[in-house]
Amino acid sequence: MNATAARFWTAIDQLVRDSTIKIDRPQGSHHPRFPDLIYPHAYGHLEQTRAMDGGGIDIWLGSLPEKTPTAILATVDLFKRDSEIKILLGCTAAEIQTILAFHNTGSQSAALLQRVRGTKCKPNPRRDR
Repeated sequence: MNATAARFWTAIDQLVRDSTIKIDRPQGSHHPRFPDLIYPHAYGHLEQTRAMDGGGIDIWLGSLPEKTPTAILATVDLFKRDSEIKILLGCTAAEIQTILAFHNTGSQSAALLQRVRGTKCKPNPRRDR
């Protein structure tokens, strides 16, 4: 890993470590404005942080016991006309792929994944059918 990437992930680690995780939408819950949209994993934010939308930095919480950063998503929402990052915490490779697919659903949103520390994700067979 190059020095710039190492510095970035060290900063993300510190941001998560120094913040409180708040889950707004438990796994399986419906989006408050779009009831057909169901969250595949727990979704929330880091308290004491601020994202571009004025709220806390968004996080996805996976099933791994250690809730350390495993990836980040850079998202673009054409409907809201904004862009954000979302930190994935304690996510398996399959969970990462499910979350990426969730953000790349529809024509109004797009997401790009960056895995932490060069980890690799296996293809999701359900999505590739």
